[in-house]
Amino acid sequence: MSDTAVATEKPKQSFRGDGGVRGWFGRQPGWVRAVVALVAAVLAFLLPYVGDIPVIGPQIITEGIDWPSALFNMSYYVLLALGLNVVVGYAGLLDLGYVGFFAVGAYGTALLTSKDSVLYSHTGWAWLAAVPVALAATMLAGLILGYPTLRLRGDYLAIVTLGFAEIIRIVATNTETFRGDRGFTSLPHPPGTWNGEVIFGVTDAIPYFWLGLGVIIAVIFGVRNLDRSRVGRSWLAIREDEEAAEIMGVRTTKFKLWAFSIGAFIGGLGGVLFAGEQGFINSSTFVLQFSILVLAGVVMGGSGNMAGAILGGALISYIPDRLRGISVGGTDLYEYRFAMFGVVIIIIMILRPQGLIPSRRRAMELKDREKEVAPL
Repeated sequence: MSDTAVATEKPKQSFRGDGGVRGWFGRQPGWVRAVVALVAAVLAFLLPYVGDIPVIGPQIITEGIDWPSALFNMSYYVLLALGLNVVVGYAGLLDLGYVGFFAVGAYGTALLTSKDSVLYSHTGWAWLAAVPVALAATMLAGLILGYPTLRLRGDYLAIVTLGFAEIIRIVATNTETFRGDRGFTSLPHPPGTWNGEVIFGVTDAIPYFWLGLGVIIAVIFGVRNLDRSRVGRSWLAIREDEEAAEIMGVRTTKFKLWAFSIGAFIGGLGGVLFAGEQGFINSSTFVLQFSILVLAGVVMGGSGNMAGAILGGALISYIPDRLRGISVGGTDLYEYRFAMFGVVIIIIMILRPQGLIPSRRRAMELKDREKEVAPL
């Protein structure tokens, strides 16, 4: 090739996510990224008041459920998506029973705090005192699930985790200790008063959303640090090729258990927040469909990327709530929420199989595969 050809040839653009908003954000100095993140957090805390914005606000807020309650629902769905993203997106462990950890967190709180619990005469704890015990129980559940399944992969692991969630649901339904469909009532709310009034009451869901948002921010910082540490690099190696990772000295058993326990911990956080806001739980809440919905949110948003998991978790909660109270031709659209959600997922998977906000590595993999496909 002549020097002229070399000079005039356009450099090939590598698909590394250098363009767009995310690429711009990644090229900025640390203080700029900190300011942008702080502004985004402040705007997130102001979401309960978005309905006051003329023209735009009424198009965003929900009608069949009050907007702060819809925001709180989004907060624990986002937590679940972040936790499942650790297991599926970072470590590559397909988990179809993630709702089991959500249930352990909620039932752990109920057993220690509800007057309906057989343990209440010995405990009768406040919500805040029960939280660390419930979270420890969920981490233990993650280890119990993870250790026997260390040699399983793919579909086999998915089936085992699905069975784990179903066992928890069936035990909760048929065991008198967990009270089945009768459930636990009178669960205490998070503590706190302001000007002599209870902050976390039953009429205003805004404090619950702010609490959930604060927990989400803490989880983002924790998971982000893990992802950039030796633990995150080990998860990446296991996800890409577990056998090669083991040959190269990665302790796959240890780091897979880390993924299960950390994912379980985050799922348990969602459970204790849910129990503290609802004041009532029963076994009908923790169905298999819940796990599949959260997994769909992670895949739809972008597996392996926290921003994608956040977006996917928010959408799987917001879309059904937004359809409440909307009728077309006398037909309530909420009844067809799963059908509509399925159509949305199919369209996204066709147009953007890597997800709405994919991880850079996942996007590069899919781009390379497109080049390998021979033209028809």
